[in-house]
Amino acid sequence: MKNSMFKFIIPAALVFLTVSYSCKKLLNQPVVNQLSPSVLATKAGVDGLLIGAYATLEMNSNITVGGTWGASPSNWHFGGIASDDANKGSNATDQPDAAQIMNHSVDGSNHYVLEKWTVCLAGVQRANDVIRELPLVQDGSVSAEYAKEATAEARFIRGVMNLELSKIFRNVPYVDESVTYSAGNYNVGNPGPIWDKVEADFAAAAADLPETQAQAGRANKYAAEAFLGEAYMFDHNYAAAKTALTDVIQNGKTNAGVKYALNANFNDNFNANMKNGPEAVFAIQMAVNDGSSGANGNPGDVLNWPAAGPTGCCGFYQPSFTMVDAFKVDAVTGLPLINADGSMGNFDTTPLKSDQAVLSEDATYMPDQTTPVDPRLDWTAGRRGIPFLDYGIMPGASWARAQGDAGPYINMKNVYKQSQAATASQSYGGWAPGQASAMNFNMIRFSEVLLWAAECEVEAGTQLQAQVYVNMVRSRMADHPENWVKGRLTGYTGGDAGKPIVDNSQNAANYKIGLYTTQIATGSKEFARQAVWFERRLELAMEGKRFFDLQRYDGLYGGPEPAGYMAGVLNAYITKNTSYPTAFFANTVLKNATFTAGRNEIYPIPTGEISAEQGALKQNPNYP
Repeated sequence: MKNSMFKFIIPAALVFLTVSYSCKKLLNQPVVNQLSPSVLATKAGVDGLLIGAYATLEMNSNITVGGTWGASPSNWHFGGIASDDANKGSNATDQPDAAQIMNHSVDGSNHYVLEKWTVCLAGVQRANDVIRELPLVQDGSVSAEYAKEATAEARFIRGVMNLELSKIFRNVPYVDESVTYSAGNYNVGNPGPIWDKVEADFAAAAADLPETQAQAGRANKYAAEAFLGEAYMFDHNYAAAKTALTDVIQNGKTNAGVKYALNANFNDNFNANMKNGPEAVFAIQMAVNDGSSGANGNPGDVLNWPAAGPTGCCGFYQPSFTMVDAFKVDAVTGLPLINADGSMGNFDTTPLKSDQAVLSEDATYMPDQTTPVDPRLDWTAGRRGIPFLDYGIMPGASWARAQGDAGPYINMKNVYKQSQAATASQSYGGWAPGQASAMNFNMIRFSEVLLWAAECEVEAGTQLQAQVYVNMVRSRMADHPENWVKGRLTGYTGGDAGKPIVDNSQNAANYKIGLYTTQIATGSKEFARQAVWFERRLELAMEGKRFFDLQRYDGLYGGPEPAGYMAGVLNAYITKNTSYPTAFFANTVLKNATFTAGRNEIYPIPTGEISAEQGALKQNPNYP
């Protein structure tokens, strides 16, 4: 094995697995054609089991119920289109399971819900297999030190999968290594949240994992500690989260021993040639051209490409008007438009100029080059008239599969550069040209650690330190204007929209970003809270985080805002984004949608799983 966990190793490793699940009945069926534990009772056998457990982090649901993108680790559906970050994209009728998630009509029969549930529990069970197998190795090939580290890695993987389940479903069964078919204790209930169990797994992993690892993609001490901090954030234990996150900030390092830091260039986090850099606290490793027909190239996001340009399909996961408008800033300070009392300013009163309902061949269109915007915008969303990575000027409607239903903006953070296409891309499964990508998915970036820590300071520390952390994130762009998008559209040659005239010496738009001086440090607690949250919204836009942040803020689930906060935000978003004239923006999927407080903050347990568990599993509140 070389210096990274190459995915082509995994299919061979899976021969070793003794996982105790089948498609819909994850725990209550014996495995067909499994190898006995005694055959696997060697270090090689444990290695194979551990690699198989790591493989599930890619969350390709083909290993369980069949499917590719329904369990995506990016949570573009559960965390993205279900929030005010993005629209489903494509045609209104394409992928109806995604449409149900976007318009909050999802129920327990939704296949995406089933895919996420099964692949996460598969990961839990594979991690448990590692822990169960280790005591059976009696041939002297496993040292005490190896057993300790392998157990820690398995508990880390189990923690990650249970954290995913908990964010999405909240009330999930906790299945540890003692739960097996042979023991007959597989009907495990879900009486409530399991944050304490998740925290215990991450704490144990952090205690026993090394600070560095020889291979990218394996968990080290600080990755486990960062996930522990995230679990504490969802558990609203800000004091404990602060302790864990502070250690990550002060002492954390990558597997290669490089101290965690922000990349000077924001876009380096989404650059296939810059994987596993100092900002990657934990990244799922993706690979192409490895003999897997693209199956290891981020299959969960295989739909989320422009309908033209980089690839030819499929136009899903398009940024919303609201998300793009959030990047507007004050013309003097360069700060987000937040009022002194913590309420939102007028950032979405009038949408930023776009080419919505403008034909691609219209050579009179010019982007807004006056309104001041945060420079992260154009590393997050593709806009007509602005360079899209190194593909040139984004041409507009020709790249949007169904602009009338999904809007004018294009997802960017999962797209490789044109110059990298030969090495970073592959056709997925023989049908999706160039849509398998070698770009890793960053589950946690260092900037997110800083912003979690800022929240902890607001709730259980000092607002001054919260301001320091927020400014650290903002300084990345404020201090490096050379990394703002260059290339100002000035006209078209011969009135041909396909021949833009670009001045590459100028910024593409009117970028401005400033630092907080005293606003967070001395403002009200509510202002400080909203400022930190708004920074998360900008920094982590289109990374599948937004829905879960709103859930976490809501008092119904222990957050600092009143119960119903999430419903208020998303119903206001629905009202705003379905009020446009149909000829301008139909947004068919969201029409007549309602986010129901007390139900839609979490997702339904798959109906088939409830039946399979013979009454042990209970459906989440207010779902049929």
